[in-house]
Amino acid sequence: MLETSLKLLKKIEMAGFKAYIVGGFVRDYLLNRPSLDVDIATNATPRDIKQIFKDIFIPKVNYGSITVFYHNIRFEITTFRKETKYIDNRRPTEIEYINDLSEDLSRRDFIINTICMDSNGTIIDLLNGRKDLEKKEINTVGNSYNKFNEDALRILRAIRFATILNFTLSDEVKEAIIKTKHNLSSLSYQRKKDELDKIFASNNAKYGVSLIKELALDQELEIYNIDEIELNVDIIGIWSSLKISDKYPFSKNEKELIKKIREAMKLNNLNNEVLYQYGLYVNSVAGTLKGIDKKKITKKFEQLPITNKKDIKITSKEIMDVLGKKEGSYIKDIYQQLTSLILNGNLENDNETLKSYVSKWGYYEE
Repeated sequence: MLETSLKLLKKIEMAGFKAYIVGGFVRDYLLNRPSLDVDIATNATPRDIKQIFKDIFIPKVNYGSITVFYHNIRFEITTFRKETKYIDNRRPTEIEYINDLSEDLSRRDFIINTICMDSNGTIIDLLNGRKDLEKKEINTVGNSYNKFNEDALRILRAIRFATILNFTLSDEVKEAIIKTKHNLSSLSYQRKKDELDKIFASNNAKYGVSLIKELALDQELEIYNIDEIELNVDIIGIWSSLKISDKYPFSKNEKELIKKIREAMKLNNLNNEVLYQYGLYVNSVAGTLKGIDKKKITKKFEQLPITNKKDIKITSKEIMDVLGKKEGSYIKDIYQQLTSLILNGNLENDNETLKSYVSKWGYYEE
């Protein structure tokens, strides 16, 4: 990754421009942390970059950034720029291309994200970002209040970086977050969810949640029971444990899983019929949220005589043949009763046994 990144810098330089790796990749390199995203800062404009590279993608909202695929690696290349007045506490209204790295770095969010690397692999640290890395502290570039007031997303980014890196927030940063946190209401719910997903999914999520509570961001984020959050499950399980605004965006599948997990939490997750109805994943998450050992649920599920309708050893056609009837809603009723009897050990899941039982269906319908 690093070798290819340096080659890309040299390719831009060969075209007569300056270029540097900047931000998270360099920060993580110095912290000996793995990093996959590489951001490049350059004085080459997007038009220039299009002349240098063939495999490019230009985002719909263009703030001087182009995505380049070079040797099958994705790079985000952004022209040195300065930004004017922000709108919606999120987006700059205008950008101006510039030719100065130092001025470009001054618009960035946190000092730890301003460390650069040139094409020779030399570290360029104009704002003393390495000092903050050594102190394990998050500081903004310039006045913290202004930074958070310009772009409210930086509040959640500060929490995320502190969480993932296990860094502290400086006193100035904390004070500024408290003064500007009301601006979180102007952020899209998708943006808020994206950042919270990363915080909640971190191995250090407990610390991130403690910062959210300490700075009283939960109400601004419309999380109404932060004290009840469960972090010992996957991200869907975590969201299932929270009471939140219904404006948070989830996919159709995620919504269905959250709904089922919340339903299953009200039931006995070691009951055969509940295990069959909701499946292993939903019951494991629901059970874990209630303090039931996941291994116990898994073992119980694996002992089920059937786990889905296909396991029942009689077909719809066989049911119709046995009863001499045409297709109808009665087949669903029969399958429901067979499922319950098999799951509770009251009927053997054997084709002949099931046929015999179905043949007497008329006697049992009442």
